[in-house]
Amino acid sequence: MIDAARTFLWHHARVLEQRRFAFLFDGGPAEPVAHAVLSHRNDDGGFGHALEPDGRGPTSQPLHTFTALTLLHEVGAAGDHARAACDFLAGVTNDDGGVPNCLVTARDHPKAPWWQVGEDSDLLMTALLAGVLHDVGVAHPWLDRATDFCWERVDGLDESHPYEAAACAHFLDAVPDRPRAEAASARLGALVRDQGLVDLGEGRAHEGYAAGETHKPRQYASTPDSLARRWFTDEEMSADLDALAAARQDDGGWTFPWPAWTPITTYEWRGVVTIEALLTLRAYDRIS
Repeated sequence: MIDAARTFLWHHARVLEQRRFAFLFDGGPAEPVAHAVLSHRNDDGGFGHALEPDGRGPTSQPLHTFTALTLLHEVGAAGDHARAACDFLAGVTNDDGGVPNCLVTARDHPKAPWWQVGEDSDLLMTALLAGVLHDVGVAHPWLDRATDFCWERVDGLDESHPYEAAACAHFLDAVPDRPRAEAASARLGALVRDQGLVDLGEGRAHEGYAAGETHKPRQYASTPDSLARRWFTDEEMSADLDALAAARQDDGGWTFPWPAWTPITTYEWRGVVTIEALLTLRAYDRIS
């Protein structure tokens, strides 16, 4: 499985995913991964330039910045870049402590149809960013405000959608107040199951999503120590991991269920999801 994925990535992936695979699975160095990520960095401390494939423009965006921080943290290189990213985020944050999903600076650049420009605070995006910054361990006023925003929204959540719920699960895995996080995760897990926000084999997409674009247990609980792992039985988790392993394509890579709105994103995304599939399978001892 590893050899086949390596071949797929050499044929089709970006340099970033090739370097990341080498670091994660072949004992390669961290520095080239960090360099590849930092090539997407802007002078304002944020990240752009299609680091997240569906946003093609150069301007710094919250989702690109989350992706950059996640990858830099993975190789132990977040460091000072996290504080600079917080400075960028502080400049685009609303009074309530939340950030928009997609800033107005993306308006004139190519982007996926679901990258909706707006100014309203977004729980999904703020939770992702706060979660990774807690993972990094940075201290910054932006993170304090964002954490308060997320707690208020999570505590009052009575309906959601899969991407938002998964972002909240990530926040709850990382936020320092563990007793509060465990209690909130239990409530969130009940909401996810009660509202049908997880695909346990039925294959029904949530309203507004593409056919087949569902969230599986592994997308809430990518590692066994995730709080969301408690939401699912051993049988449900095992069946989902079996399905993930079986979803590998003949060319050695995995694919994704959302639309490829421009041709280049097909292989850019496939490189990303191939590595994520391997990491999940390794975390659950399905591969060595």
